[in-house]
Amino acid sequence: MTAQRLFPALACLAALLTTPASAHFQELIPSADVLPEGGAVDLSLVFTHPFDRSPVMEMPRPVRFGMIRGGETVDLTESLVAAPVDGTSAWKATVDLPEPGPALFYVEPQPYWEPAEGKFILHYAKVLVDSWASGEGWDTLVGLPVEIRPLTRPTGLWAGNSFHGLVLRDGAPVPFAEIEVEFVNDGSVAAPNDAFVTQVIRADAGGAFVYTMPRAGWWGFAALVEGERPMTSPEGKEVPVELGGLIWVKTTAMGGN
Repeated sequence: MTAQRLFPALACLAALLTTPASAHFQELIPSADVLPEGGAVDLSLVFTHPFDRSPVMEMPRPVRFGMIRGGETVDLTESLVAAPVDGTSAWKATVDLPEPGPALFYVEPQPYWEPAEGKFILHYAKVLVDSWASGEGWDTLVGLPVEIRPLTRPTGLWAGNSFHGLVLRDGAPVPFAEIEVEFVNDGSVAAPNDAFVTQVIRADAGGAFVYTMPRAGWWGFAALVEGERPMTSPEGKEVPVELGGLIWVKTTAMGGN
């Protein structure tokens, strides 16, 4: 290969190697965060990159899907209906919430093998839906292996409000935990470059963090830790596991949705 051809090729290779990997987010997005008069809520479960809206990764039927309501845990796994996105497996469910009070939905997906990163990804996700705008029970915990405890009520937030959270692993705070943040983009936001797609913050020494959400819409917070035990890859090798604890939060623009 001549020098004229070699240098452009090397430049392209360097660009590929230095481009940040897109963050994987387990979406658990309801049709509303607050139901002012109760009623049904639709939930969408998609494993994707929220800001780019692609690619969508295969999501087999979850290990478990449920809600905590009135102090009771309700198994909703059988309510899931296949709802492919771009020809890739995803899920949806509709749940009726006729009485006042919060419903904390959660999902444990099957581990996802990511060959590009040489690891399995297992992200536990949750979202709060408040029926009749009760304002109660918003800091309830599911008891997931990795979980974000909200220190700000995650419903009824304006764009520009800050969200505070506490990263927990097996119920204990995680000092200096890494948290990835992404906006569920409807196509109206263009990132100046890849650095703007996934925001990255760290918790403090006590496991707490804060992030100010600049735009109306759904925001995902993913606290990431390494699993204690490896899993076996399709090639039969022991590989690490990325555990994630996600919470979804909606902001609303003043004077609009």
